[in-house]
Amino acid sequence: MTGPRNGTGTAALVVAMAGLVLCWSVVGGIVCGVVAVILGLLGRGHASRGEADNGGIATAGTALGVVAIVASVASAVIWASAWRDSGGNDYLDCATRAGSDQKAVQACTDKWLNEIQNRFGITSPRPSRESA
Repeated sequence: MTGPRNGTGTAALVVAMAGLVLCWSVVGGIVCGVVAVILGLLGRGHASRGEADNGGIATAGTALGVVAIVASVASAVIWASAWRDSGGNDYLDCATRAGSDQKAVQACTDKWLNEIQNRFGITSPRPSRESA
C-alpha cells in the first residue's frame, strides 16, 4: 500500500497563501484563490475517501482560497475607487486626446499630479522641473 496522497491539500494551502499575498494585484489573488479552492476540494475528497490524511490542511486551503478571492474583489473596489477619486479617467481622456504628442501627454500628467496633490494634500516624489 502506498502512503497518503497529501499533495493536493498541501498545494491548496500553499496556493491560497500566495493568493493572499497577491490579493492587492486583484488578478493574482483571484486566480490563486480559485485554484486553491479547487485543489482544496479535491484534497478534501481524497481525505474523505481515506486516500489522504490531511483533510484539515485541504479545508484550510479551501477557506483561505475563498478569503483570497474576497480580498481580491475588495482590492479591486478600492483600486477602482482610488482611480475615480484621483481623476484617473480625466487623465486618460486628456492623454488619449494628446495622442503621440509627448509634450501634451506630459502636460496631462503634470495636471493630474497637481490635482492629486491639491485634492489629497500630498506631494509628488518626483522632482519638479524647476529644480531639475
